[in-house]
Amino acid sequence: MTSAGTARRLWGLAEPFHALTYFAQECRDAAEQAGLHGFWNGYFALRAAPLGAVGPEVVTAVFYNFAPDFVARRVPSVWADISPDAALDARISGIDAAVRRLFGEDWPASAEASEAADLAAIAAVGVELPGRPLGGANTAVAVPDEPHLMLWQALTTLREHRGDGHTVALAQREVDGIAAHVLAAADGRSDREWLMRARGWDDAAWDDATARLVERRWMDEGELTAEGLAMVAAIEADTDRLALTPWQALGDAGCDRLAGLLAPVRRTVVAAGDWPAGNPIGAPDPE
Repeated sequence: MTSAGTARRLWGLAEPFHALTYFAQECRDAAEQAGLHGFWNGYFALRAAPLGAVGPEVVTAVFYNFAPDFVARRVPSVWADISPDAALDARISGIDAAVRRLFGEDWPASAEASEAADLAAIAAVGVELPGRPLGGANTAVAVPDEPHLMLWQALTTLREHRGDGHTVALAQREVDGIAAHVLAAADGRSDREWLMRARGWDDAAWDDATARLVERRWMDEGELTAEGLAMVAAIEADTDRLALTPWQALGDAGCDRLAGLLAPVRRTVVAAGDWPAGNPIGAPDPE
């Protein structure tokens, strides 16, 4: 039976390809050309576009770990600059340009890209909708015809489905967005400076979250306690388990084949510098 470890492995392999939409210059350029000036206006519009022209309350709820006032500085004002449909066009245009730079003109239409797209699409069809707002919204996004773009959208749907499950795992344990970042930094998956800068939190919020974790005996003197280590492991294990259903739909053989096809894709993105080391996503290196 497909294991929760498979879900984690495939996330680690797929995430750098998805994250081109955040880190590749072509994607930032596409957002600018569409009228979204500044990185964060592009980020919030392109990532939230599958939800429609929602307000800051919905984006804060769904994105979970961003400071609410950081979100409100961009949403809903971005929808005065661009419609959600135009934002979706911009994000797929940026991905197309980024992939062609990284992989050349042959790979996007290659047998390998086509097979990977077909396998990822099978898994994406298995995404559960109840309780998965961002993953569910991505299932309704029109799928491009080109294999590399089909692959990107399927992997994006799957990672947002996983992220929705991660939110469930955190909320169940009363870990709010800033506390989740403190735990991630203490666990070595990212660092405080980058997380605060990239998610809009300040020192006071960080210190307050740390104090709350100390009170719960999850941290002591800036380090995770034994209980904290156990709770972080439990959150990650639940996230993997809640991400598993789509990969079970693909099956063990399909998952192994997709992993084999994604490994060189991941290596290409990382080698090109389009997956910055220590970035706030915190995805594992499965290789």
